[in-house]
Amino acid sequence: MSSSDAPEDGPKETSSVSQNITDADAFKILLEMKIKKRQKKPTLPSTVTELDTEDGSKVYVVGTAHFSDSSKKDVVKTIQDVQPDVVVVELCQYRVSMLKMDEKTLLKEAKEINLEKLQQAIKQNGVMSGLMQMLLLKVSAHITEQLGMAPGGEFREAFKEASKVPFCKFHLGDRPIPVTFKRAIAALSFWQKVKLAWGLCFLSDPISKDDVEKCKQKDLLEQMMAEMIGEFPDLHRTIVSERDIYLTYMLKQAAKQIELPRASESEPRKYIPAVVVGVVGMGHVPGIEKNWNSDLNIQEIMSVPPPSASNKIFKFVIKATVFGLMGYGCYRIGQRTVQFILSMPAAQNYLQKLTEIRSHH
Repeated sequence: MSSSDAPEDGPKETSSVSQNITDADAFKILLEMKIKKRQKKPTLPSTVTELDTEDGSKVYVVGTAHFSDSSKKDVVKTIQDVQPDVVVVELCQYRVSMLKMDEKTLLKEAKEINLEKLQQAIKQNGVMSGLMQMLLLKVSAHITEQLGMAPGGEFREAFKEASKVPFCKFHLGDRPIPVTFKRAIAALSFWQKVKLAWGLCFLSDPISKDDVEKCKQKDLLEQMMAEMIGEFPDLHRTIVSERDIYLTYMLKQAAKQIELPRASESEPRKYIPAVVVGVVGMGHVPGIEKNWNSDLNIQEIMSVPPPSASNKIFKFVIKATVFGLMGYGCYRIGQRTVQFILSMPAAQNYLQKLTEIRSHH
């Protein structure tokens, strides 16, 4: 029977039924379907840690290696089995772009760390934080180059799977990266900064896929960082321990009970426990477990200390090095090229302003 031969009463009946269902009723029906789909006792991967809140909410923390196909599968299975109300990932707003980039683009971005990217990082976060960001990106790029695999695949899988679960929210659970960098830098002395930068700049050890999977007990990227910063306890505190606290706080916030919609204002409020999936680097899981039952205040770890004298010295050294390299580059390019640059209107205008300033003094 074609659609034109369908009885006229059919569509009208469906329309009248749908009009009798309120938004609250529709929500309850879909929520019940979602809860029925949840496995009461799911068989989850060994990388998942289950935590409970005082009001009965459940949090499933998936510990991942940021460069691992196995971690992607663990995330997908966990979200599909528990049908969460909220998915929280170890990302902040400054790194959220990786969720929407395809693997090829990310692979290209991670491998191409150039002067333009360094300048952009410094412009956005300042000299010290920008340099620190690029050094850490170099660590990530080193692993990317060795494995031919872009980082953050488990976060992209979490984003995709969360969109398939009814009424599932997606939260960014990590502390903003500029705050982490600035607090990390403030924790180091001048020579510690130099030593750390030197170590990050000369990474060359080969890494195999087997090495990554072995690091399921400790995230590879964070393990490499931990090895380099082991002699700097304050740096470990700011990069790892403080973020453990922040991630724990965000997971507990996401696990607050869910209020059910009411048909009218006179109807009493009803709440049900939430189900949350957290996707974090394996290195953060012990810290999250340790802090889970503590009263957490993140105000202190969100503050940025004022720059110290060593910061100012290091900043001056970096600027002097950059200008020194530029000067040496001009020398190697040759006198004609330098004359050409100086003959440009923008350069002449800048030199004229400098002359005027000197004449006023």
